[in-house]
Amino acid sequence: MSTPGHDDPLSKERSHLAASRSALRAMREDVESLDITDVTANWVNAAVLESQIEQRVKALADLSETPLFFGRLDYLHAPGAEQAEGGEGERFYVGRRHVHDADGDPMVIDWRAPVSQPFYRASKKDPQDVSLRRRFGYTAGDLTAYEDEHLLDPAEAATTSRLLQQEIERPRVGPMRDIVATIQPEQDEIVRAGLSGSVCVQGGPGTGKTAVGLHRVAYLLYAHRERLARTGTLVIGPNRSFLHYIEQVLPALGELTVRQATVDDLVAHVEVRGTDEAATAVIKGDARMAEVLRRALYSHVTPPTEGVVVVRGSRRWRVPVYELEEIVRELLARDIRYGAAREALPQRVAHAVLVQMERAGEAPDDRVQNAVARNAAVKALVKSVWPQVDPAKLVLRLLADADFLAEHAEGILTEDEQKAVLWVKPARSVKSAKWSPADAVLIDETTDLIERTHSLGHVVLDEAQDLSPMQYRAVGRRCTTGSATVLGDLAQGTTPWATRSWTQALEHLGKGEAVVEELTAGFRVPTDVIAYASRLLPHIAPGLTPVASIRENPGFFDIRTAPGGAADVVAACRELLEREGSVGLIAADARVPELAAALGAAGIGHVGPGEETTRATRLTLVPASLAKGLEYDYVVLDEPQAVVDGEPDERTGLRRLYVALTRAVSGLVVTHTTGLPPQLG
Repeated sequence: MSTPGHDDPLSKERSHLAASRSALRAMREDVESLDITDVTANWVNAAVLESQIEQRVKALADLSETPLFFGRLDYLHAPGAEQAEGGEGERFYVGRRHVHDADGDPMVIDWRAPVSQPFYRASKKDPQDVSLRRRFGYTAGDLTAYEDEHLLDPAEAATTSRLLQQEIERPRVGPMRDIVATIQPEQDEIVRAGLSGSVCVQGGPGTGKTAVGLHRVAYLLYAHRERLARTGTLVIGPNRSFLHYIEQVLPALGELTVRQATVDDLVAHVEVRGTDEAATAVIKGDARMAEVLRRALYSHVTPPTEGVVVVRGSRRWRVPVYELEEIVRELLARDIRYGAAREALPQRVAHAVLVQMERAGEAPDDRVQNAVARNAAVKALVKSVWPQVDPAKLVLRLLADADFLAEHAEGILTEDEQKAVLWVKPARSVKSAKWSPADAVLIDETTDLIERTHSLGHVVLDEAQDLSPMQYRAVGRRCTTGSATVLGDLAQGTTPWATRSWTQALEHLGKGEAVVEELTAGFRVPTDVIAYASRLLPHIAPGLTPVASIRENPGFFDIRTAPGGAADVVAACRELLEREGSVGLIAADARVPELAAALGAAGIGHVGPGEETTRATRLTLVPASLAKGLEYDYVVLDEPQAVVDGEPDERTGLRRLYVALTRAVSGLVVTHTTGLPPQLG
């Protein structure tokens, strides 16, 4: 590895970096100087164009501490050209975005471009026509080192990149950052998978599955920008803290238009003010509820009991009851949505009238058919046969009316299950009801039965193992015409309804054809830490492959008894704060207030999960229930047995503990006053 002051090539690379930054600044200034006065037809077009220009300027921002390029590829031949002997190769700098000079020649190639792919996949066994791969090292945005791999030189042995290891292990403060400089071949295959197919990534702690999902979005937006600009993309996370943690990754890659949300955000048709017992939530989240809702909805359709008479001028046109019955039967058999069928019913009745008119020698057109469809008698028929249904009112009745629920849950839910989902104190109205998160999902399902949910081009679903079957259905109907990237770890499922099988989960999502990929190489969690946490796997996810850390640095790991209670925990935090990087104190939710008070008394500032850390305040106090998906350089885990005991059952508690144990990137201190869970050996 070359360092400053010893190699002239480093000066040349710094000159290229300076020139590239100047070129990027010129690109941004060109966009800022655009005059749209004479190219917009009206104020609406002007506003749209101004917004697009503003987004483009933001995308071209030069982040001072973010390297503009991190690698270089020297090709033996020009990419895409016939590899004839003596052909002239090309050199490309690989970075986060494309940069070109005043003549349009590339100075930095986007990491997503096909020509950049060998940076991640080329090897001694398969050099992909790359003679040299160079990695760059940076300190606070300054290029300070480089490292070369001569892929075509048989005399040079394959070695692990020190710069790559340093980048993986670099201390972190603040939100999650991108991993474009460290993407591994198996990750790159998932990132660059096509838009048409869905992918499910099973990955243990520290395997980079979240980063892979976010970089996949960035890649798809690069490769299919027009299509996804039209259909939209969405990243779904488990909670607001998690979304805040990851929200800077895509903007750092120049992608500013991706929406982020939780499942609760997607189904927010009513205000959620209540909670369910675990057993009740499991039943409400069961996929069988979809059929209960469908039955209840279509019970509102009642066969006509008499014909309808339409008066037009001096003529009376009668559609007999048997013909109306046939129209209703046909609409039910078509299996279209309730609302679409309701809108089609008056048109079908009107068509029957027009047939009679034509037989009588008249020549009605579409305007006549529409007028008949709006006739008062036809409207009255539709209202009685196929009435409008409010989704929230339907779910309200199901949960409040035992007879109504029994009628439509017969043969689907047992009597005990029906009793479990019924409200003890039925609400009088939609507004007064204390809806739970599971109730909101039921309302969303009913809404989709009535009117089709808008489908997006691509959806990324992270921490998917914690979703119920009904939640999977809610996500799935938002990508029925698009594709999905599903990310999760079966061992980290911490809800009573947690996923036990990706095959079942993908079926509920409507993506049964999705390819399941497994990431088992750990880049984030130190060897000693992941080995200790993996002792829990036989108890929480038998048969799952343990993560194998590829970190050369074994990390810092210590288990300490804490006879002084909170004082010893505070001392451990103070010790880790003397090191560089972020520190997380993870504890059972019930112990957080006591630890917060102890930190305050000791004069140690801290923030909550999702809040921004600073150089001065690097400690985050994290309830175990919110730790999933978060990472810290160093972690103090307080009282593991309390984490287990804080859950409704031991299996869920052990899974919660597994999550808490695997949040550390560089070091972990476990403190305990009571005994450790026996499953940890």
